[in-house]
Amino acid sequence: MAPPRLALQNIHLSFGGDPVLSGADLSLHERDRLCLVGRNGSGKSSLLKIAAGLLEPDEGERFLQPGTSVQYLEQEPDFSQFKTVQEYVVSALGDEAEAYKVAPFLDALGLDGGLDVKTLSGGEARRAALIRAMAPEPDILFLDEPTNHLDLPAIEWLEKELVQLRSALVVISHDRRFLEKVSSSVLWLDRGVSRLMQQGFAKFEAWRDEVFAQEELDAHKRDRKIAREEHWVRYGVTARRKRNQKRLGDLYALRQERRDHKGPQGTVSMERAESRTSGKLVVEAEGLCKSYDGRALVKDLDLRLMRGDRLGIVGPNG
Repeated sequence: MAPPRLALQNIHLSFGGDPVLSGADLSLHERDRLCLVGRNGSGKSSLLKIAAGLLEPDEGERFLQPGTSVQYLEQEPDFSQFKTVQEYVVSALGDEAEAYKVAPFLDALGLDGGLDVKTLSGGEARRAALIRAMAPEPDILFLDEPTNHLDLPAIEWLEKELVQLRSALVVISHDRRFLEKVSSSVLWLDRGVSRLMQQGFAKFEAWRDEVFAQEELDAHKRDRKIAREEHWVRYGVTARRKRNQKRLGDLYALRQERRDHKGPQGTVSMERAESRTSGKLVVEAEGLCKSYDGRALVKDLDLRLMRGDRLGIVGPNG
């Protein structure tokens, strides 16, 4: 098998003395489609920045094959050095002669290259940042929450582009459907370490539950073994000193393992208070209108919502 384009080994990282990553690994080959998943605060964005070479770990090794090009899409792009969208997106190409590469992206996403970056909406800024990251056709593309601020047509366009892209891909997203569409493997950050599944995100939850179930079974076996050894300490110690010392040492190690074990994170406890049931009608409106700077966004809207209704609001950005 060919060596990886990128490899992270035994990555450790702490913030304010609190460990975030405790021996995480990552390996990326050509055309890989890897999604990083984990609960909030598990270190996904930090590991992505370390992989992209933007953040130094406290400990561990990063290997990038010589000549490998990378592009990183951050959550909050910096436009401060540029005047227009065209200037911003072309800046990643390194050669003005390749500026033609951005035109198809601008057309596909309906973005005007002459727009002043100071006037961009959230959706326009996100589309500009995507073009800047994708137009150079890097060997490795890192995307941190790429679907933020995008409308449905833009997300569907992005899904198709990423599936066809020649670059290796590492992506973080809270959009489950998006991850199912673009990923072929999953790297799960859990309690500071990484676990790899060589299947797309659609299989992740079943795999995660299997991991937790096995952990619970292993913990149960360990507790039973500790109970047996503690019974031996109380009632079965003999004169064979060396053997007894080793067995006592094993017992202390088991106890320490139980103390150090961290169970699944993110447990939620909820309580329900009794209250009087409201009426069936929740909202009723007639003839609603709303404008911004003379532009009508809502005109003569009639709306009636009953308790239990589920209303989705869709449309392009703006």
